[in-house]
Amino acid sequence: MSARVQQILKTTAVITIVILLAGATYQGVATAVERRKYPHPGSLVDVGGHQLHIYCTGEHSRSVPTVILEAPEGGMSAEWAWVQSAVSATRRVCSYDRGGLGWSEAGDLPYDPGRVPEELHQLLRNADITGRYVLVGQSLGAAFARLFAARYPEEVVGLILIDFPSADAPSETRMAAASPWLARAGLLRASGMWADRAEGLPEQDAGVLRSFLNRPDHLTRASREFARWTQAVTLSTDAILRPGLPVRELTLRPGGLNNPLHAKVVAAALPPAVTLELTHGARGGRRSRR
Repeated sequence: MSARVQQILKTTAVITIVILLAGATYQGVATAVERRKYPHPGSLVDVGGHQLHIYCTGEHSRSVPTVILEAPEGGMSAEWAWVQSAVSATRRVCSYDRGGLGWSEAGDLPYDPGRVPEELHQLLRNADITGRYVLVGQSLGAAFARLFAARYPEEVVGLILIDFPSADAPSETRMAAASPWLARAGLLRASGMWADRAEGLPEQDAGVLRSFLNRPDHLTRASREFARWTQAVTLSTDAILRPGLPVRELTLRPGGLNNPLHAKVVAAALPPAVTLELTHGARGGRRSRR
């Protein structure tokens, strides 16, 4: 190798290191600023060794079940901003962040999609949000919502599944796996790669979502949800729902939860579910369509 080529390689290596160090510094400073700018709006509740974030709005009534919102894959409570605002006008509604996502802490155990409903159930109990629930989930969150309804049939009186996913892993899986490393180097933030996921949300909530979609800790857990996507969906579709459970399926793509008009669609789907009393009976039946 000639001396000139060696010099070019050394220069390239130095420039690359400088860029990466600058990017990492940029990432660290921006994250510190965002932590102060976006404090959690709800409560952090211990679920056995780590805390989960839950945010409830609306007036609680014993006669009206609480609505529980399950965010889509790699998402968080802020994505429900339009829906939560619309639903809270008539009933209590709670959004939360799964372990390791958003403001919630990751537990010591490895990620297991089958444990998501158990952690949510413990969160609701420890936060004293008891009674009957209507579960609403979007995309992978719909799979988790359905699994919760199957695991705790006596507590769920309605289920709304938005854009229910197929078991095939989505195209974003590889990008999700690389995202934590790109975020650490500041490259993800500089490119705005996931920024479009926040478009259309209220300004504050869009800022929150963009912030977490640039954080390595959030993205690490998000990548694990993508990696075990098929297992999560299969667990959900194989689970047996209580016979007679009101189930609504909605399709909100394109736009999803970011379209304020879609929030009205979700809110309008709730009354049939919340006005029905829980009927005790044998478990059975697979996912129904309405």
